[in-house]
Amino acid sequence: MVNLGDIVPDFNCDSTHGSLNFHKYIEGSWAILFSHPSDFTPVCTTELGRVGSLAEEFARRGVKLIALSCDSADSHRAWVGDIAATQGHGFPYPIIADESREIATLWGMLQKGFTNQQGIPLTCRALYIIGPDKKLKLSVLYPASTGRNFPEILRCVDSLQLTAQFPVATPADWQVQGDCMVIPTLSDAEATQKFPKGFRSIATPSGRKYLRMTPNPKL
Repeated sequence: MVNLGDIVPDFNCDSTHGSLNFHKYIEGSWAILFSHPSDFTPVCTTELGRVGSLAEEFARRGVKLIALSCDSADSHRAWVGDIAATQGHGFPYPIIADESREIATLWGMLQKGFTNQQGIPLTCRALYIIGPDKKLKLSVLYPASTGRNFPEILRCVDSLQLTAQFPVATPADWQVQGDCMVIPTLSDAEATQKFPKGFRSIATPSGRKYLRMTPNPKL
């Protein structure tokens, strides 16, 4: 299993865009790697199409996209035709071929207790957001039966990029236009200096001043 803060494993692979090295592919960029149990499966088809529809949104945030499925690159290419035709979007990013499950095993993507008709372990719907330093910033593991919510993934990217740049955290259900939270390690004096738009403290019954809100400093 790849843990938060780890430099993500490197690998060479075949893909729908030809041979590639993963670390070179993501060099200097934010990136998302997301996996699928198999080609020509219904939920995966909708997911890959949905990412295609959001490709410009990810690109605007400087995020490179790359998917993985446990079939051959030729199988992926045939599947891409179905995805584009049924989901109504182009397909600008590569799908990694991982027939041997070596990459899925290396990254801890295999779903224990679930196998295909041949008894081979299924890859879960893993998703990894990786920073320009090649370190894992966020991971989500969905079961094979549950499709992902990609607007939530975009929201996570916005939060990760904001908190990488400023000493803030984002509260529950945060959206880009919403206020952020000043991190507890920052004193009021430091916060006054860091946030020219100011911040407000929220009174608590305990009297502890740990809830401090400030406008999104990127806006």
